[in-house]
Amino acid sequence: MIVLLLMGLTNQLKTSLPWLCVVALAAGMLILRSRSKETETELAALRQANQELNNARTENEDLKKSQAQVEEMARLRKDNEELHRLRNEVRQLREEKQVAAKTTASSQSAAGQTKGDAAAQQPLQRQLQQLLAENERLRAENQQFQQIQANAQANTANGCLNNLRIIEGAKDQWALENKKGVGDAMSAQDILPYLKNNALPACPQGGVYTLNAVGALPTCSVPGHVLPPE
Repeated sequence: MIVLLLMGLTNQLKTSLPWLCVVALAAGMLILRSRSKETETELAALRQANQELNNARTENEDLKKSQAQVEEMARLRKDNEELHRLRNEVRQLREEKQVAAKTTASSQSAAGQTKGDAAAQQPLQRQLQQLLAENERLRAENQQFQQIQANAQANTANGCLNNLRIIEGAKDQWALENKKGVGDAMSAQDILPYLKNNALPACPQGGVYTLNAVGALPTCSVPGHVLPPE
């Protein structure tokens, strides 16, 4: 009787064993496919983050070129101060000319005296014309200075935004490698290995960066230095 039972069990095992193998193989393939998709998703995210980092580094190189413009701004600022000084001199000369003209008109008594006064006015007139020409030149330089200043401010803001993008890319890489999700906190020490020279970038205007949790964009304390939402 036992022998018959054993034979029956053996036959059942022989019949079901192929099916069990098929089920196990299918389950293994599903698990491998799921892991493969997760890996592909993580790789795609890493590629995108690396691309953003490369773009940010390129824009930072452009920001360095604007330093020369900042030096030019300092020179133009000095010229602008000189412009205000010359304007005051021009105003004073005009007032003196008006006073001299009134005095001359009231004291003229002969043609000879009129000619002498006219000759005395010529140096003053030439000086006034020179100052007016210098005034126009400085006014043009002042306009150029204002344009360079506006461009420099825009470049400074772009540099800060590039830094924020670099920080966000480092956060994403850290989160992927450490299996962190939205809302998980981090410290600056956590993402330093993913940053150039193992150091956080600095805001060109001296702002303070706040990392925030995974899924939240980093921020800067300077008004207007804000990353647009993705």
